[in-house]
Amino acid sequence: MNRLLSLFYLLPFCACSQYGVLNLVTPLPSSINECSGMYSYEGQTFWMLEDGGNSAKLREVDTLGAIVRTLEVEEIKNNDWEALTADAQGNLYIGDFGNNKNEREDLAIYKISDPRALKGKRATAEAIRFYYPDQKDFPPKKKGLFFDAEAFVHQGSYLYVITKNRSSASDGVATVYRIPDSPGYYAAEIVARLSLCDDPRTCQVTDAALSPDGTRLVLLGYGKLWVYETSDLSSLGNLEGREIDLKANTQLEAVCFASDSLLYLTDERSLGRGGNLYRLPLPGSE
Repeated sequence: MNRLLSLFYLLPFCACSQYGVLNLVTPLPSSINECSGMYSYEGQTFWMLEDGGNSAKLREVDTLGAIVRTLEVEEIKNNDWEALTADAQGNLYIGDFGNNKNEREDLAIYKISDPRALKGKRATAEAIRFYYPDQKDFPPKKKGLFFDAEAFVHQGSYLYVITKNRSSASDGVATVYRIPDSPGYYAAEIVARLSLCDDPRTCQVTDAALSPDGTRLVLLGYGKLWVYETSDLSSLGNLEGREIDLKANTQLEAVCFASDSLLYLTDERSLGRGGNLYRLPLPGSE
């Protein structure tokens, strides 16, 4: 009996430790195990995608954890979908640039029309293809694994891709590239290199989001956020990000803004943990 009581009192503490400063909103639907990117138009529902090995579908999920709508993106494959963003006209962009082994030569971003205006269950996509001009080997040696990415945002007429540093001697630096938002094949342009922190895992960028007013960029890592106050992403190299410790220990993979000061996040479901939607008023944004 005493042992059971001890376990009972320990459970709330464990839940708090697991989620840190994040507020649990709802578990995600059982069909979504690996949410790797999401976007919200009005802060009431969230368009989500899953990463490589899953279907080429987008799902709209509400704050009760119910799937409101599913869109199948026609004639493309989910090689490794990792991020989702949108432009001022509401067009959605799917980042098919996951590149764990740094060996892909078919990196792509898919652009679909605003799903709120689409009827039916299918969407067509235009392809924006690109490459990193500073990558010479596929794959490079372990100390040169700089060309994975799981994060991007849209500003102006560009898509800004932020890399996930997987090098064996990781120094916590993420590279920011930009690519035009129209169909074509492009050499990604280096905009900035951001020094985040010196922990090889914590400093890896797993997603990014831009506030609705376009003045605040958030980068997500495994348990951390970095906030950049700017309305011009081309100036990122001259800025210092504000680091926020989320005190969470699940695999956080997706973040989006619901308003200029309110974030929603998700983590992947693994080993009986994660697979949830969280809410976080952004500290220091008042």
